[in-house]
Amino acid sequence: MDERAKRKIFSGEVVSTKMDKTIVIEVTRKVKHPLYKKYIKKSKKFMVHNEKEECSVGDIVRIMETRPLSRYKRWRLIEIVKKAK
Repeated sequence: MDERAKRKIFSGEVVSTKMDKTIVIEVTRKVKHPLYKKYIKKSKKFMVHNEKEECSVGDIVRIMETRPLSRYKRWRLIEIVKKAK
């Protein structure tokens, strides 16, 4: 039997909670420029499935890759690392 590949796990900040059972996460990472060797911030937004609707804007969360749940949702919430003030 084939084993399932390791799923990607990211952590990021909740940007939007306006949709039902969906949150938008912004994941920021630092990348070194190949020529100038300066670190640049790159960010990407992911739509994440949030079944219990327990997140609020500003929370730091961990997400995991999953099967396609809708047109744009391919991630689900693992845990809330830090609640917003």
